[in-house]
Amino acid sequence: MKPNVIYLVILIIAGLRSGYAQEVRKDSGSVTVYQDRRVDELVQKQVKLSEAGNSEEGYRIQIFSDSGNNSKTKAQSAMDDFLSKHPEVKAYLAFKSPNYKVKVGDFRSKLDAIRYLNQISAEFQNAFIISDQINLPQTEP
Repeated sequence: MKPNVIYLVILIIAGLRSGYAQEVRKDSGSVTVYQDRRVDELVQKQVKLSEAGNSEEGYRIQIFSDSGNNSKTKAQSAMDDFLSKHPEVKAYLAFKSPNYKVKVGDFRSKLDAIRYLNQISAEFQNAFIISDQINLPQTEP
């Protein structure tokens, strides 16, 4: 199970135990449930995560990182250079202040990432493996 899902389940259970009450009316046969509004928010958050469910923890190879003047242009150039040489592998441009980063690949295992890193290490000497959320391949309906 993913750590985020585990935390969400724990929060829901804790919320249910502390913020959940019910009232049973014997004469009408109905039940009125009183619960913390945050339980509904957590459920909606889980639904959104489940709908997006085409990603999981995996590995990527970071081939570029820079900050400062023209860093976005340099990152885009590094990404274009990689894609021209390796069009079969997806590349991702990411910004986390103050750095622009270029990450490539969607590897489920670290061994797969190591194999690919060995293939491109001559072209991208500063490349290294990172743990990241990866995109799963699209399945046909």
